[in-house]
Amino acid sequence: MPHKETTPAPSGARHVVAYNWPMYVGGSAATLAGVLLGRRRRRRAAWVGAVVTGWWLGASLLASHRVYDRSPLHGWGWLDTVLPAGPGRHLVVSAGLDEASVPLRARNPGAPQTVADLYGALPEIESSLRRARRRVPARPESVPARADRLPGGDGSYDTVIAPFAVHELRAAPDREALFAECARVLRPDGALVLVEHCRNAANTVAYGPGAWHFMPRAEWLRLAALSGLDMVDERRIAGLVTVFVFRASGGAG
Repeated sequence: MPHKETTPAPSGARHVVAYNWPMYVGGSAATLAGVLLGRRRRRRAAWVGAVVTGWWLGASLLASHRVYDRSPLHGWGWLDTVLPAGPGRHLVVSAGLDEASVPLRARNPGAPQTVADLYGALPEIESSLRRARRRVPARPESVPARADRLPGGDGSYDTVIAPFAVHELRAAPDREALFAECARVLRPDGALVLVEHCRNAANTVAYGPGAWHFMPRAEWLRLAALSGLDMVDERRIAGLVTVFVFRASGGAG
């Protein structure tokens, strides 16, 4: 009987808390301290700080639940509307938390897949990402990669899929190198499917200062233009996650 590939259930809101528990503990402590200080000394600033901090804690939990537990994000059925012909030979780019390769393989069993793992080459690895990595280890068949060197020769893939990975490259030159590599390994008319939270009003309201970990939409468009990729589609999932589709030169758009 063939071995069935298994992986932990996709991360939901409770996993987001587990990955970022120091932030939630600190935020909760700050909220409580603000309430106590406001009650005892009647300081308006303390009340305001408690309300703002409490709002961001609650809003981030609700937003994470909406995105990761209630939306179609992890099911990947939405990819069928983005790539009606399927991903073909595709490269999945991961930066430590690969929750895409297994469901993509299950949905597209005839499509050859390679997984590029940037984790070991990240210049900075945040503690939250380390916790996530411990829960979801790299797939045994994944290939260690660098921003400036993805596996595959020129024009090797029909599609590159990068879910929540590229923003972990905090330095602009590293992001530029990765986009250039995506353009190199894509065949003419091949597609880069980028899945990211953007630093915009909606994510700032939901995640507060945490939204500064995301990149603004303009940065993704800049990187695409610099690498010669054309944006042909852009859509939202749950109002907070943006899916960009960029095509390599030679595409029909």
